[in-house]
Amino acid sequence: MQQSAQEVWPALPLAAWQDTYATLHMWTQIIGKTRLAVAPMQNHWWQVALYLTPQGLTTSAMPLGSRSFAVDLNFVDHLLVIRTSEGAIRALPLVERSVAEFYREYRSLLRALELPVKIWPVPVEVETAIPFLDDETHTSYDPDAANRCWRVLLQADRILKEFRGRFLGKSSPVHFFWGSFDLAATRFSGRPAPRHPGGAPNCPDYVMEEAYSQECSSAGFWPGSPALPEPVFYAYAYPTPAGFDQRPVRPSAAYFHEALGEFVLPYDAVRTATSPDAMVLDFLQMTYEAAADLGRWDRAALERPA
Repeated sequence: MQQSAQEVWPALPLAAWQDTYATLHMWTQIIGKTRLAVAPMQNHWWQVALYLTPQGLTTSAMPLGSRSFAVDLNFVDHLLVIRTSEGAIRALPLVERSVAEFYREYRSLLRALELPVKIWPVPVEVETAIPFLDDETHTSYDPDAANRCWRVLLQADRILKEFRGRFLGKSSPVHFFWGSFDLAATRFSGRPAPRHPGGAPNCPDYVMEEAYSQECSSAGFWPGSPALPEPVFYAYAYPTPAGFDQRPVRPSAAYFHEALGEFVLPYDAVRTATSPDAMVLDFLQMTYEAAADLGRWDRAALERPA
């Protein structure tokens, strides 16, 4: 069934759903930490990310000994669902409840399925890291807002995958990082990067050192924060080459955010554009070219011929 433009690119003003956003951020951290606990290490922490599905987010299959299981967040029927390789299924309704209650109920489901997972029970990459079992602060869940966020992520995922296909060099999957609550895709020059200084709140420096161990150009979608109170597509480079912030990029709505150190394209400019896909792809291409040209990447070897 054909969707209208408003359904494909729904409004997502941060102020209207920030309480649900904060709660959902903690819930995705709990799910993501499950993946961190059991998935074998990969470069740049790729093994911890979540992925878009036709109904929400998933861990994808995770090994546990000879068994396998997956955890899905369904934003259509508003359920958390755990499935095991033996065919067992357990579900938890996504409703207004504290993070502490969500965590207790989730651990109960894992025990019922005999999935002994040791989760580090404290969030990361947030200024105030309340242990999950103590978090009675975040309790909101607006099903409509959660659904709209997922629908925006679904469109961003689709476009980022198209952009990823243009690159022959090393590139990440398009994946959702629960620490920062953003969807990202990263390209690499093939050269090592200087050690990252770290500094992410409530996050050991070695995490960022591994994440940025090689020169990269990264882009994605982020719902925003107090530092940038609107949803945006973003793009940055590490290390940041000289002149990156002065490089002209399209479309005209895009700009370099000094405090964040990256280019941003407001989501509202995208959702009201005549061709949202073309606008985002233009932004992704222009910001990548800024990183690659100024960083002296071997573009001829790394890019798929048009």
